[in-house]
Amino acid sequence: MENKIKYFWKNNSSYISTERFNLLLLAPGEIYFEDFSVYYYSSQLNENEAVRKRQKGRLKVCSKSVLFEPLDSTYPILKFLYKDVIHAGKWSGSAFSRLDQKGEVVVIESKMCISMKEGNIVAPYKYSREKRKYLFSLNFVGTNGILPQIEQLLRANTLNPHEEAAMISTIVEARQARLNFNTSWIEDLYENIIHEASASKITPLVCNPGRLLVTSKRLYFQPFNNVEPEPVMKINLSNIKYITKRRYLLRHVGIEIFQKENNTDVYFIFSNQNERNIFYDHILRQEELQLVEDKQENMTLKWQNGVLSNFDYLMYLNSKADRSFNDLTQYPVFPWIIKDYTSETLDLDNPDTLRDLSKPIGALGKERLQQLKERCKGMPEPKFLYGSHYSTPGFVLYYLVRVAPEFMLCLQNGKFDKADRLFNSLLPTWNNCCTGHSDFKELIPEFYNSDGNFLCNSHNLHLGVKQDGNRVNDVHLPPWANGAADFIAKCRQALECDFVSQEIHNWIDLIFGYKQTGEEAWKADNVYYYLTYEGAIDLDSIENENERKCYEAQILEFGQTPKQLFTKPHPKRQDKTAVLPLPTQHAPIDDETYPESIPIAELDSKLDGLAVVEVTGNSLQWVANTILKSSAKLHKGPVDGMAISENEDFILSVSQDTQLKMYSVQKEEQIRSMNLSNMALSCCQLVDDEKHILIGCWDNQIYTYSIEFSRVIDGTHAHYDAVTCLRLKKDTLISSSWDSTVKIWSRDASNKKSPLSLLGEVDHDTEVLCCDLFVDDSVKLFVSGTKDGTVTLWNADLLMLVFQHSLHTDSVTEVLFSPDGSRILTCSLDEHIRVIDVNTEVEVYCKCLGEGIRCACWDGHIVVAGGESGDVIVWDLMKDKCLTRLQSHHGAVHSLSYNLKKQLLTTGGADGTIAIWQHSSL
Repeated sequence: MENKIKYFWKNNSSYISTERFNLLLLAPGEIYFEDFSVYYYSSQLNENEAVRKRQKGRLKVCSKSVLFEPLDSTYPILKFLYKDVIHAGKWSGSAFSRLDQKGEVVVIESKMCISMKEGNIVAPYKYSREKRKYLFSLNFVGTNGILPQIEQLLRANTLNPHEEAAMISTIVEARQARLNFNTSWIEDLYENIIHEASASKITPLVCNPGRLLVTSKRLYFQPFNNVEPEPVMKINLSNIKYITKRRYLLRHVGIEIFQKENNTDVYFIFSNQNERNIFYDHILRQEELQLVEDKQENMTLKWQNGVLSNFDYLMYLNSKADRSFNDLTQYPVFPWIIKDYTSETLDLDNPDTLRDLSKPIGALGKERLQQLKERCKGMPEPKFLYGSHYSTPGFVLYYLVRVAPEFMLCLQNGKFDKADRLFNSLLPTWNNCCTGHSDFKELIPEFYNSDGNFLCNSHNLHLGVKQDGNRVNDVHLPPWANGAADFIAKCRQALECDFVSQEIHNWIDLIFGYKQTGEEAWKADNVYYYLTYEGAIDLDSIENENERKCYEAQILEFGQTPKQLFTKPHPKRQDKTAVLPLPTQHAPIDDETYPESIPIAELDSKLDGLAVVEVTGNSLQWVANTILKSSAKLHKGPVDGMAISENEDFILSVSQDTQLKMYSVQKEEQIRSMNLSNMALSCCQLVDDEKHILIGCWDNQIYTYSIEFSRVIDGTHAHYDAVTCLRLKKDTLISSSWDSTVKIWSRDASNKKSPLSLLGEVDHDTEVLCCDLFVDDSVKLFVSGTKDGTVTLWNADLLMLVFQHSLHTDSVTEVLFSPDGSRILTCSLDEHIRVIDVNTEVEVYCKCLGEGIRCACWDGHIVVAGGESGDVIVWDLMKDKCLTRLQSHHGAVHSLSYNLKKQLLTTGGADGTIAIWQHSSL
């Protein structure tokens, strides 16, 4: 197995290794206790011959079997299931027996012996169904040190299944209770022990119990057996970058820990959720723990903007939905994309080449779907359409048998599947997934990010002979693939192509989203067996041990539906080319370009080096490289509104000191001042002709001021309380007020007597502090933010509410549409900025900036925010980081305005000062 294949075996360079014994040789869920040094003598030989051919090795006692592992790997490992053992006891030979010189020989008489890994070759197990005796002389302990354990486990096997499971569970718990963590393994004498608990380390198909210890500096895991490479695993807390709670067998009992060095991870489960949470709380409180900041909240926004590839975004969603490479029941799931496996060339510009992503895999065949629906009608509750899942351990290993053969042998009682049922060819596999009545499997990440080695029989495994007489070897690839690496590269190109990018959100709705369960799932023909869903059964409430084990076995067999991440339709991707480079048939996928694992911390660091958005006239990227051009104290109160002319001649500002000021950028001096009211001026909006400016006031008026003639030409009594915000697009104006309304106005520039005509208004539950307007040829929308943290989207033509969400815990101070109207940025005094997708209402970004935000502007990518501290924060949403902080005001920044053409930014503060920032290259 190649090191480049880094998925569930990424912490082990190869599972076909010199270490012959591993827990995959046991039954799933079986516990390995301890082993003893012995000599094995064959009872089929005479005594002299048996002594001459004796085999030295280790006798391993497990909960359901006893195994003998010879030191000489040319001999097979022998396994005796307790259910097949007729007798186990102390053997006594003749007085002159050379086998029994110490009187410490154990005899196991069994109806069957299972031989494994003869010559250290991974192959199907051999079953010898012959009643025989097997003799083992103990080297360092007496028979009293081993026989009582075996006899106790043999007695458990004579009970009915329920009693057997209960007795074995009691034996396991009693043994483990006697074992405490050996504190001599603690690295540093000055470490303080914080917490100790029983936990099990999880790897695919394996659950190895032990003791987990948290100290002030390290995390230790001491297994109850000696099967691990090291007797105690040690992890420096300073080396932990990420800790994630996980769901295991539908129970919230898992924790996955990701380390900074070597990109390794380890997965632990606890006996119950409370134990897990106690451990989690203890480890998070340690000062040595320096976790990498969780940068996952903006992945949807990155993906929408083409910064994140489809592959990386699906990996992220899998991680958020508790999918892990350490758990085969929750292995990351990926969609079939290509449906053409017969053509000589792959035409990704032809939609017929690609699968319909709006339907689950089971609904792609109309005839099969109709038959499944007819069957469903006659079912008792709970009904379902598909009796098998799209992701199960068996399906994962179906694809990976060539690189992980021991896993399949473990899962299938020492046998590979029938040769004709193995993964032999892409075309019949795809056809069966579309037509077979019990085959609905999707794909795994390796189809889109690997070297393709799992498609090749590199280890020359004996996988069987098909009915046509051909031996199972490499997977037959479609004609358009020039080898395994080329096949993977073209699958990846298909996943990242424009058609898939515009449709993949439909598949996300089925697997992770609102079509996963309930009525929407039935409408989408997306209903699986009930035990695959979270919350279907509470395993902790089942006291009957045998019944609980049965349910666990069913969950293991049926697989698990991912945790539901979205309850509303997933946002669609923006129609633009992805920034990340795509693999080609000449360039196999590079793990450095496409990280193989999650969480996404490494991915974010790689994104920092990408040219995500070019600096253009439509971008605010230039604000990150501005310098202070000039500043002036124009007002005696906070500057609540600003406007900068397109030609950069002047800046207009309004303040709570009741003054309107005009400032010349070129002369760097105030050139006009006017008192419009005896009450505070709160906002302003420059008209497109730049001859007029609209001003909102605390006296409930909207004033129209003529810049050309230096006077107020109209005053409109707009509200019953202070006007808080104005937004003008084309001839439509909206105004918000403390009177809890937003009003829509039509502005007629030719009507000097009454330029504003009221079109309508909408009511809110509390004061409206901000609003914004979006107008294009097909739709007219406006959004409002209120004092209680609520954000509401309205249809301006119909005066109808589109959606309303309580997004913030404090006053909403700014709401802004993106330039294309597809998203809304919201800012608040609760220190958070959020981005909402307009079409789906899904929050695609959330960030705490560490201080209350008073005002902002954005281009859909860069946010320029005025904070309570007096700083202007320039934040890159795609890279999820602060590009710079501009410091100029003593007190909060209350307003800002920008000129894209001249790359000029102006800010107004609570100190009455305006500051002018210019791009440093100008």
